[in-house]
This record gives sequence, structure tokens and C-alpha cells, in this order.
Amino acid sequence: MNLQISGHHLEITPAIREYVTGKLERVTRHFDNVIDVNVILSVEKLKQKAEVTVHLSGKEVFVEAVDEDLYAAVDSLVDKLDRQVQKHKQKIQDHHRGNKIVDHIAAE
Repeated sequence: MNLQISGHHLEITPAIREYVTGKLERVTRHFDNVIDVNVILSVEKLKQKAEVTVHLSGKEVFVEAVDEDLYAAVDSLVDKLDRQVQKHKQKIQDHHRGNKIVDHIAAE
């Protein structure tokens, strides 16, 4: 998995990098086929914004979260991303199961 973290109007400190990396491990624990992750953290007046684009095998997922605190925005972002990745994983598994059921019925 390639991880790229960048900041707009914000310096990415080692503490922020470590925090984001630790949080994103949760997503990769649920789904192994993560190819590329691009995280953009930005500051706009009183809003802290976190965006992530995750390139999975066969799909690209984009999620963003805005909060007053950057760490809270990252937490919210990872929660949303985790739900999206699990949804994608479930769709893949359902499609594979559907084919086996049809094959089994046709064999009878």
C-alpha cells in the first residue's frame, strides 16, 4: 500500500503523520486489496478538512470530513472510509456467492 499525506496551508508534523497512519491501518485490516491511499489535510479559517482517496482493486473511494479539530476530522474521515470499504467488500463477496448459487441450481 502506497500512502501519501499532504497538507494545504498546513505543515504535516511527524505526530500528525503517525496519527493518520495508525488510523488508516484499521481500514487495511478490514480489506487487503488497498493499492494506493492519498490523504490531503487542509486548514480553512476555523475549519479543518481531511480528504482521502483510496484506490482499491476495481474501485476508487473518495471521502472527506470537516471539523473544528484536525484530529476529530481524521477520526470522522476514517469512520466514513471504513464503512465505504466494508460496503465495497460486502458487494464483492455477494457477487461471488450469487454465482455459486446459480451454478448449484443449474447442476441439479
